[in-house]
Formats: sequence, structure tokens, C-alpha cells
Amino acid sequence: MFARDIGIDLGTANVLINVKGRGIVLNEPAVVAIDKNTNRVLAVGEAARKMVGRTPGNIVAIRPLKDGVIADFEVTEAMLKYFINKLNVKGLLSKPRILICCPTNITSVEQKAIREAAEKSGGKKVYLEEEPKVAAIGAGMDIFQPTGNMVVDIGGGTTDIAVLSMGDIVTSSSIKMAGDKFDAEILQHIKRKYKLLIGERTAEDIKINIGTVFPGSRNEEMAIRGRDMVTGLPRTITVNSAEIEGALRESISVIVQAAKSVLERTPPELSADIIDRGVILTGGGALLHGIDSLLSEELKVPVIVAENPMDCVANGTGIMLDNIDRISNRKLV
Repeated sequence: MFARDIGIDLGTANVLINVKGRGIVLNEPAVVAIDKNTNRVLAVGEAARKMVGRTPGNIVAIRPLKDGVIADFEVTEAMLKYFINKLNVKGLLSKPRILICCPTNITSVEQKAIREAAEKSGGKKVYLEEEPKVAAIGAGMDIFQPTGNMVVDIGGGTTDIAVLSMGDIVTSSSIKMAGDKFDAEILQHIKRKYKLLIGERTAEDIKINIGTVFPGSRNEEMAIRGRDMVTGLPRTITVNSAEIEGALRESISVIVQAAKSVLERTPPELSADIIDRGVILTGGGALLHGIDSLLSEELKVPVIVAENPMDCVANGTGIMLDNIDRISNRKLV
């Protein structure tokens, strides 16, 4: 009868939705397929992702979010509307309250765009929360105590790094270096070294199956197919973990530097807590092989990958929805 409150992890790569009382009910790629001639939405989510790089000229598969913010407002709105209608969370007489997560350093214009897209897609009241904070709650950290907690949330478009204490962010950094950039680096490496063109999905498969960022920690090979840039014909090559580590080295060092700069700006008492408690890794990028070992070696503190890192933000929204009335009384972003 009544609308259920929902929490949305509006990611660059995936959208996860948590419905109050039901947990995570939707996890789909943030992709929309559109017919250019009629502007009609043909597919959303997984069905649209299968079309990436495989569509005729009049159909385009769009990712409406770029670097953690809305790049195409209308398509984002259509995508959210589709997902919310699919879940059947609206009541007969009421609309759901929506809690959405956003990167830490987005502008007020970008915040307004996210809020408007959620309102137009059927939300009654829209709350915005900072992603690393929600990720930390979803990873099981008690951020409301006067102790330091550090979280590194590596998503598809952005990496958010934050030190939290007393329920709020003390120091943070958000950089546009994450999963999508890793895929692009692999794609460029294959293009430069082998003169072979591959698609985004193949680059992602390479990253997941044989990729590593910690030298010498993985030694696997994979056969990949693509289009030869010289002959224009299909060709198969074999790549190994060591060369993928080399291809990703520069990108990963940007994340390491950002984490170091957040630690450098952290008050000494909280830094001491982080040495005891360690750093928690969340987001899809936390699953990248060897990233915990590399960060641990560089930052000189223990680094732990959260359980189900990809679900941390969505789980965090669920916990916050249970306390949404307390949040509503606070000043909203």
C-alpha cells in the first residue's frame, strides 16, 4: 500500500538498488541502448550491456554516467525510471524516499542534477550521501565512534578515499581514476604493442582474469581476439599477467599517491587509529588482484578487502534507510 524507501548506488559501471526491508534487489550495468532515429529506449541494464560494441549504426549503447557524475541527464532519468518501475516500490498514494550516493567532491550543480534525475524518476524526497561514508558503513565499520577509519572505494569512474570519525569525513579525496581507466590502459597497451584493436568488454575480461597490480604475484596467460590494425582481419594473441601489471602501473600509482596525500592531511591521533585498524578497500576495483598488497606496502598500514566489496555502498544505503528519519533531521547536502 505504502511506498518503500530505496537506496541507490548510482555507479558509473553498475547501478545497485537496496529496498528497505528487502535488501539489494537490483544490480545491473549502467548502460542504456537507444535508437538514434527515434530516440526510443530499446534496452536498459544487462540487456543493453550485451549490445556494447555490437550494434548496427542506428542503435547506440550509452553509459549515461561518466566519472561518477551524470553525463547525459535524460538517459540517466530514463534508466532510473526503468529500474524503479521494475521494482514496483511505489505505493498507491505515495512515492518512495530515495537515498543516493555521490562522490565526495562533486559540485553543487552535479548534486542538483542527481537530485533532479531521482525526483523525476519517481522519488518523493531525495537525500544525497557521500559515497565513501556509505561504503564504510556497508563494510561494517563503526564510523560513529571518535576513532579513525580509512576507506578506499574504487569504483568504475572514480576512486573515493576518506578518513572518517564521529560519523563524518575528516579528510578525503576523489579522483577520476578507477576501473574504466584501467580497462582503457589495457586497451591502449594491446593497441600499441600488438597493433590489435580490442573492445572494452575484452579489456575488462583481461583485467579480471589475468590482471594484477602487484609485481610477480600472478603468472597467468590468456588468448584474446581482436582486429589487426595492419591487415584489418581478425587475429588471436596471447597476453600475460606481467605485461598487464606494467600497463596498469601508472594508473595505480595515481591512486597510491591520492591515498598517501589523504593520510598526510589526517590528524596524528586518527593516523594512529588507522595503523591499528587498517584501511578497508571497497568497490569493484578492490577485487583487482594484488591491490591490497600493493597499498599495504606503499602506505605501511594493514589493508583489508571488505566482504563483497561491490555491494558495500548498496548495503550501506540499506543501513542508512533504517535510520532515515535521523538523517532527515540533519542538514542535507
